[in-house]
Amino acid sequence: MYIILGIILGMLVPYLVRVVIGPSVWDRLLGLNLILSKTIMIIILFASIMGTTYLLDFAIIYALSGFVGTIFMALFLSQRNIQKGRGSK
Repeated sequence: MYIILGIILGMLVPYLVRVVIGPSVWDRLLGLNLILSKTIMIIILFASIMGTTYLLDFAIIYALSGFVGTIFMALFLSQRNIQKGRGSK
């Protein structure tokens, strides 16, 4: 289990690079979404190691809030692009 946890933590490094130096805002949003999913995996794995179930509730809440946050950020960015005259093609 600890090896899997280390692998998942190692997978976060490229996503952090994408968030920091992403060529566009959409790439940064994608990187944040990938970090969110890996964090949920870490919480679930940690709950499995510790044998606790209340951490799974935190994982579900974190997943739902991250999903809603991603949707709202995408809507905000698309509306901002439409107002600036750079609508999607």
